[in-house]
Amino acid sequence: MYLTQLILNPRSRRARAELTQPYEMHRTLMRAFGDDLTDERVLYRVDIDRATGIPVVLVQSCNEPDWSFLEKTDSYLLDNGDEENPTQKRFSIDTSKGQALVFRLRANPTVKRNGKRLGLFDEQDQLAWLQRKAEQGGFQILSATVRPEGLEQRQKHDKDKQHGTGESVSMTHYAVRFDGHLRVTDPELFAATIAAGIGPAKAFGFGLLSVAPV
Repeated sequence: MYLTQLILNPRSRRARAELTQPYEMHRTLMRAFGDDLTDERVLYRVDIDRATGIPVVLVQSCNEPDWSFLEKTDSYLLDNGDEENPTQKRFSIDTSKGQALVFRLRANPTVKRNGKRLGLFDEQDQLAWLQRKAEQGGFQILSATVRPEGLEQRQKHDKDKQHGTGESVSMTHYAVRFDGHLRVTDPELFAATIAAGIGPAKAFGFGLLSVAPV
């Protein structure tokens, strides 16, 4: 798998627009993988550097991306002088049963009731949702802090490629950032969970589970 870090240029008009429209950012990021996306799972998350306020995008993918097109996109990436941007590395998920890891997850905790997906706004409900996802995903939550990021009203535009038309659908997501420690209970299932992501709304910047050694 591949993990890319993109440091966005806060003065780029397109970057600023896509920070408020995550589905459009998703469409931009997907251009790095060409037209054949049948077997591709791309997850991403926007983090804001606390020291500088500059947006940083992490992109996880199964296939190697090609970011050369961004060099022509309205100074979309920040010019870091001699520092490489974007940076990219290949990695494998190699864990052992019982291993403890630090994690971060930006998620859209929901529950289905009467055929509808409803957001969970209570912290205890959010933590219970995370525990359920952990049990299903081959790991156990040891500790977790919850940082609500609020409701996000987003537009998703589905374009008709044949006729060049489409419709815009309004969607609301409740964003929550979880940080903490976990323990791997099933390494094989855990690896599959990281590759697939956690929870709904992955095209809107949710579901990327980042882990690191304690």
